[in-house]
Parts: sequence; structure tokens; C-alpha cells
Amino acid sequence: MSKMIIYGIHNCDSIKKTIDWCTKHKIDFDFHNYKKSGLEQAKLKSWCGQVGWEILLNKKGTTWKKIADQFADKKLTEKMAIGLMLDNNSMIKRPVIENGKEIIVGFDEKLFLTLLNK
Repeated sequence: MSKMIIYGIHNCDSIKKTIDWCTKHKIDFDFHNYKKSGLEQAKLKSWCGQVGWEILLNKKGTTWKKIADQFADKKLTEKMAIGLMLDNNSMIKRPVIENGKEIIVGFDEKLFLTLLNK
């Protein structure tokens, strides 16, 4: 497994679980806090191309819930979703993990174990 990059927000419980899990399993990783360091549009578009914007847009979080009524009568498009996530990066589901060419979205211990065995 190549060195992972974990993207997220440092005070997020899913990020804390992921970092703890990687540390416990002696996984070499870098952490990219996109709240502080930002996130490039090209990176977000690349992720959308790999897993779909519907996976990346966190509709369970408080940020989405605050604005969801604005989109009740509209069909949300990828372009709109990318704009929302760039403007409100807390709307990106966490963690997003880059492992070489593939990405993982969300904390999934079984998937992490599978990747360890590659």
C-alpha cells in the first residue's frame, strides 16, 4: 500500500477514528486539513469522477441541513454540488483517503483491512 493522504477536518470524529486506526496499524499517512489548507477544484472534480458527487456530498451533516430547503425544488447537479462543497468544505463526506490512484470515502475498517493486504 502506498502512502495514504487523509483529507478532512481535524476535529471530525470520523477523521479521529481514521487517524487512530492508521496509527494503530502502523500505516504511513499524511493528513490534509482542507478547512485550513483548502481544496482545489480540480481535486474535488477528480474525486467526483472516481466515486460520484452523490457519495462526496454529505447530506447528513448540519451544514447541508441548514441549506437543504434552498434545493428542495431543484435538481442538484454535479456542478452545483462541487460549488457547494468548495464554498462549504464541511459538506464533503469524511474522510476522503487517497491511496495511490484510488480513493476511499468514509470510515470503513473492512475496506481498510482489504487494502492493507494488497
